[in-house]
Amino acid sequence: MKPLIIANWKCNPISLKEAKKLFNSLKKGIKNNKKAEIIICPPFIYLSVFKKPFLNFKLGAQDCFWEEKGAFTGEISPKMLKDLGVSHVIIGHSERRKYLKENYTMVNKKLKVALKNNLKPIFCVGSMKRGKKGNEEIRSQLEKALEGVKRSNIKNIIFTYEPIWAISTTKGSVVATPENTKEGAILIRKTVAQLFGQSIKVKVIYGGSVDSTNIKGFIEKAEMDGVLIGAVSLRADDFIRAVKNIDPVRSSQEIKSKSGF
Repeated sequence: MKPLIIANWKCNPISLKEAKKLFNSLKKGIKNNKKAEIIICPPFIYLSVFKKPFLNFKLGAQDCFWEEKGAFTGEISPKMLKDLGVSHVIIGHSERRKYLKENYTMVNKKLKVALKNNLKPIFCVGSMKRGKKGNEEIRSQLEKALEGVKRSNIKNIIFTYEPIWAISTTKGSVVATPENTKEGAILIRKTVAQLFGQSIKVKVIYGGSVDSTNIKGFIEKAEMDGVLIGAVSLRADDFIRAVKNIDPVRSSQEIKSKSGF
C-alpha cells in the first residue's frame, strides 16, 4: 500500500491569504504524486475554503468534539466536518493533552463518534518517558482510548506513535531513530493485537520532527505505514521534498508478519 503523509498545520498560518498560498503551493507540488496518500489538516476556519475535492490529497481536521450537535460553545462536531468534505481527523494529539488537559476518556468518546460518522481517526499515543514506564503508559493509553470500540472499526483507525520525549519542543528532547521508533510501533501493534485478536491489522504511522532527510528511514527502517508532519508541512518546498524522498512500502500485514507476531 502507499504510505500516508499527513500535514498538520496546527495553529498556522495566521491569515487566509497565507493559507491559500501554502495550500496552492502544496497542491501544485504534489499534483503528480503517485508515491503516497496525502492528507492535509489545516485549522478549522480554513476547511470550508478547501472543501472542493482534489484527486491528489484528502482533507483532514485537527480535532472534533464527542457530540454531534448541541449546546457546546466553541466545539466542532464530526457531522460539521463531514459536511465540509473532511475524511480524516486527528484525535488525542500530545499538544491537546498538554495544553488543554485532554485525557483518554475524552479521546475514547471522540474516537467513537468519529468512527460513527465515517471519519478516519488519526489517533495519537505516546509517552513522556522512555523504557518500561513509557511502555506502560502507552499500553494504558490504548486500553482507555479503545474501550468499547468495535473490532471491525480498528482497520479505520490510523495509530500515530508520537513519542513526546522526541518532539523538538519538549525540554530535554532526544532525537528519535528508526530503531527506537520501530520499537514503539511494535508495542502498539502487539497491544492492539492483545485487545482485539492476533489477526488484527493495524496501521501505524510516526509523528515527531519528521522532515525530508529522515522520512525514508522512519517509513522503511522503522516499518511505519506513514508519518504525521508538523512544522515542515508549513514549508511547501520542504514538504514536497519529503514526499518525493519516499518509496511505496509493503502492506501492514507484511509488516506485521516481519515483526514476528
